[in-house]
Amino acid sequence: MARENLVKMKCSVCNSINHFTKRNKKKIKEKLELKKFCKKCRTNTVHKEMK
Repeated sequence: MARENLVKMKCSVCNSINHFTKRNKKKIKEKLELKKFCKKCRTNTVHKEMK
């Protein structure tokens, strides 16, 4: 994976950075929100993109 396409995903409940994903920053301007499994919360929660 190229570094400029990597995005950190932060849990909206416990605020821990759990996942990394890639996206095209040139085409998609808004921030990503995905439902992912959080290891700390042990549930599926909404993860938001952070800088």
